[in-house]
Amino acid sequence: MAKKLSLESKYSRAGWCFVMPAAVLIFVLNFYPMVRAFFLSLQSGVANNLHFTGLRNYMRLLEDERFLYSVRNVFIYLLFQVPAMLFLAIVLASILNDTRLKYRGLFRTMVFLPCATALVSSALIFKSIFGMDGIVNHWCLSMGILSEPKNWLTDPVWAKVIIIICITWRWTGYNTVFFLAGLQNIDSSIYEAARVDGASTMQQFFKLTLPLLRPVILLTSIMSINGTLQLFDEVRNITGGGPGNETITISQYIYNLSFLNNPQFGYAAAISYTILLMVAVLSFIQFKVGDKND
Repeated sequence: MAKKLSLESKYSRAGWCFVMPAAVLIFVLNFYPMVRAFFLSLQSGVANNLHFTGLRNYMRLLEDERFLYSVRNVFIYLLFQVPAMLFLAIVLASILNDTRLKYRGLFRTMVFLPCATALVSSALIFKSIFGMDGIVNHWCLSMGILSEPKNWLTDPVWAKVIIIICITWRWTGYNTVFFLAGLQNIDSSIYEAARVDGASTMQQFFKLTLPLLRPVILLTSIMSINGTLQLFDEVRNITGGGPGNETITISQYIYNLSFLNNPQFGYAAAISYTILLMVAVLSFIQFKVGDKND
């Protein structure tokens, strides 16, 4: 018994030796900055000249027009992009899961490739495509749709549309992988029984596939909303937040406050915690609405 306990103790110590380095890094690089940022959000001032002001930074949010613009823009991206992206991902996953489809491996790789490209690279590609001398203007001029080149990126509406297209193009393949894994865990006999009962392909999709994929839909929607609320790279590299503040996001505004002009670290930290609150509230709502056992 003593030898067994001694052996278990050794295994336990060995396990802690493996876990502790990662745990320390997670604490130092994640939890400590989060706690430090919270205390920083209760301070005001510039750079090293900070002083405690309580909740003043949080009260300031309600009067900051640029912050309100960024929140509005982010929710516009979220409302249009996330549902469209997830629906496309489910459809693509259903097609790629079909055993009758030839070259499935090739198509799966092609769908996932946009996600493998660097964020800056994909953003610059879309900026080039919709530039004054880009492919879109060339096609529109050649087909007579436009009489002169259009600056798409300075149009408030089209600039948002381009950003939505960019992030949808890049992240649809990523979510497709999750749905494909979920579909492969569904017993094929369920679909065979549905076909025997005369269910059409559309009926199988809406009555079987979507309900059975509910946990995956919940997971991907939470991750997608989280990512959209923190959207930065695409907007920063395509429009820079312009024209005016029509495409600026919350993360870009935090970046501007922290590193441009006069750094306001306390106020930027308060906005960061506002994003955390938004993510927490939206995730809670999704769990309540989507995670039901029928």
